[in-house]
Amino acid sequence: MSTIFLWVYQRLHTNTSAMSSIDPIPTTQLRLSSGNGPVCRTVLTTPLRDADPSEIPIIDIAGIFSTALSDRAKVATEIRDAATNIGFFYIKNHGVPSEVTDDAYSACLHFFRQSPDIKNRANIKQSKYFNGYKPPMSQRINPFESIDVRETFSWTYDPRYDPAVASLDTIPPHIARYLRYEDFHWDATANIPHFKEAVVRYWRSCLVLARALVHSFALSLNLPEDYFAEKITHPDAAFALNYYPPIPSPGSSMEVGKDNKGQVSIGSHTDFQLFTILWQDNNGGLQVLNRQGQWINAQPIPGTFVVNIADYLQRITNDRYVSTVHRAQNWSGKERISMPFFFGFNLNESCGVLDSCVAEGEERKYDEISCEDWVQRRAKAMHKTDSGA
Repeated sequence: MSTIFLWVYQRLHTNTSAMSSIDPIPTTQLRLSSGNGPVCRTVLTTPLRDADPSEIPIIDIAGIFSTALSDRAKVATEIRDAATNIGFFYIKNHGVPSEVTDDAYSACLHFFRQSPDIKNRANIKQSKYFNGYKPPMSQRINPFESIDVRETFSWTYDPRYDPAVASLDTIPPHIARYLRYEDFHWDATANIPHFKEAVVRYWRSCLVLARALVHSFALSLNLPEDYFAEKITHPDAAFALNYYPPIPSPGSSMEVGKDNKGQVSIGSHTDFQLFTILWQDNNGGLQVLNRQGQWINAQPIPGTFVVNIADYLQRITNDRYVSTVHRAQNWSGKERISMPFFFGFNLNESCGVLDSCVAEGEERKYDEISCEDWVQRRAKAMHKTDSGA
């Protein structure tokens, strides 16, 4: 791919010193899938560096559980600032006990360290609804980059484990028709004591946290806190356990900025629905493309989750909130685990651009689209696994 040059008049950071604001900086074009077809992003070929706190802030969200509106509003303001700047932030004091994440992490390692034959008992090809195990060389989230160097165990929303659902009989038919749940993947992992228990407990904790965060997002958009309540009764709340074996780090002879042509643990992409809550281990590898087109590391911070805005939330905020491109490259030399929880509206719901996100004289950039149609559009565009892409 040919290299072009971009004059950058603002200060860019590196690991050692600030780059000159007058030097021409080479760029490349990054291709990736979107809900509207392939898109390109201009990427600076500056060295990968760690994000500083002003770029990916740490937000103390203890206030979202407060009875005082002022405390909840303060958190909402911080979320709005992060969502409009980069679309990524860390959260601490989130209410999920460390033993919940520790147990899920331990169960995750136990599963992935098994032999391929045992793991393939849970192979997703045997599932009706895309639950279960995806082996090595079976995922390519960005069709313009390498096959993902990862294995995954994933699970879609199951109302039987939702603490807010009293019984399946209470689910209205117009919602129930979108719910797809099964026991195949749990039966196939029954050889691991407490695997299901640990994973479901983690998922339930994230579900409770996500619903609380939705209230904060509503406040951040100058809406009543319960504005989205009816849209998250049976949400599109899926999760994945990702196992990333180490990949070779770029050698000293590798041309700066060309590492996007090499192996990726998970390719460059944006997420589908409202937001993602991510737990990651201490080995690092998560990279975020900032607003200046520079790759930065979202380093692990103990006791926190990473939260990032997804595409549907960007749509309904008329691009006020940013769904940011990210990827992972595990150069740690160790196995890496991440546990993302993906949260969105019920699949039977739809939402257009919010009135509070349209200024006087401004046009709505997007038509209303159902969550089911949006997710299907994104999934078809992204999950291409053949090596010929």
